[in-house]
Amino acid sequence: MPNPTQSPLQQLIEAIQVSTKYRHIDAGFISAIGAAELEKRRNLKEALKATKNKLHQVGAAYQGNAPSYARWLETLRAASQIGDPAQLQATCREIMQPHASTRERLPFLTHFYPTILAEIAPVHSVLDIACGLNPLAIPWMPLAPDARYYACDIYQDMIAFLQACLPLLHVEGEATVCDVIQHCPTRKVDVAFVLKTIPVLEQVDKNAGRRLLQSINADHLVVSFPAASLGGRHKGMATSYEAHFNDLVAGQPWSIQRFSFATELVFVIHR
Repeated sequence: MPNPTQSPLQQLIEAIQVSTKYRHIDAGFISAIGAAELEKRRNLKEALKATKNKLHQVGAAYQGNAPSYARWLETLRAASQIGDPAQLQATCREIMQPHASTRERLPFLTHFYPTILAEIAPVHSVLDIACGLNPLAIPWMPLAPDARYYACDIYQDMIAFLQACLPLLHVEGEATVCDVIQHCPTRKVDVAFVLKTIPVLEQVDKNAGRRLLQSINADHLVVSFPAASLGGRHKGMATSYEAHFNDLVAGQPWSIQRFSFATELVFVIHR
């Protein structure tokens, strides 16, 4: 039951956090969305429903069933200790399978990173924005031996899992909880991944994509867009997103490479 001594925003946040589906999402991110919805809706009930819908669109839709982080970590630790790169890759593939965004990339994962990073490799530092389970693709990335990998996302349980994964993937780095709409990381890196992230962020803030591209402190940005919906329909998405990307970078003195994969359109920005 709602606590009448709390503000509507506090009531909304608590109502979200008791949900199994959303309880691990960063409270600050919930608060930002909830506050905006409370301003637009007639009452708390409508704002709560709208906030849940938004959280589903930006995160839960990609999660599938409840992640088995403890089991996945145990499996990854065993594969890492074996010392066989092929076994480590096979385990990472298995773990990435349940997450919709990384699952779409699995069919072309072997040549995805070597292709888009060919002119940049070896990469010494990476910032992975709204990373999901993408850090598990580290075994396919052309990273330097001393590379550092920084990952951020809104899911606290996912970030804790990834923090434990990084040493098992033989890379130094840090995974942190972060709402990039409110606070974009400013750490200087060689490469920043913004993979299929802009359309998601722009469902919360229509200016988030443009602001993110201007704020990230990286020599190179890898920006991608989905070429198909989660249901597998293409319906002109690549064409539409390419036009949107061109609008976002219009007037910038950047060199840009374009790559097209079965389900993903990628732009590599060289600053």
